[in-house]
Order: sequence, then structure tokens, then C-alpha cells
Amino acid sequence: MRTTQPLTITLPLEMAQMVKAKVISGEYATESEVIRDGLRTLAARDAAVEKWLREEVVPTYDEMKAHPERALSLEEVNRRLDARMASPGKK
Repeated sequence: MRTTQPLTITLPLEMAQMVKAKVISGEYATESEVIRDGLRTLAARDAAVEKWLREEVVPTYDEMKAHPERALSLEEVNRRLDARMASPGKK
């Protein structure tokens, strides 16, 4: 059973040159390896965003929905950001 599938793709000239340059530099053995690595990186980024949404955004949203009185006004957020920016060395 075959575990790969050939595809024909069209890339903008700049991207095609980038793929070829990666192979010429010896960083990758083939153009396919460059594309596979790019797709793995994209999948990892998508997974990281999904994890962030699930573990941080949704719980924060749920908390604000359950306790809207804890939310800050836009003015308060801006005031706190301004104060943080004006104070050197603070994160």
C-alpha cells in the first residue's frame, strides 16, 4: 500500500525560488521535503492556536460570562495599559 500521493502544485515565483534555494543550500534533500516541513509547521501552529483557544480563551470567556461584574471597562484597560507603558522595567 502506498503511503504517499504525488501532487502537482503551483506556487508564486518567489515561493518556488524559496523552495529551490532550501534544496540548493543543502538544508533539504528535495523540494518535497521542504513542502512537507512547511505543512508540518502549519499543522503545529494550528494545533497551538486550537490549544490556546481551548485552554485559555474559552475558560476566560466562560468566566466573564458567569461574572460580568469582574470585567474591566475599556477606559480602565486603557488606563492600566498607559500606566504599564509609562513605567520602565515593568511587564
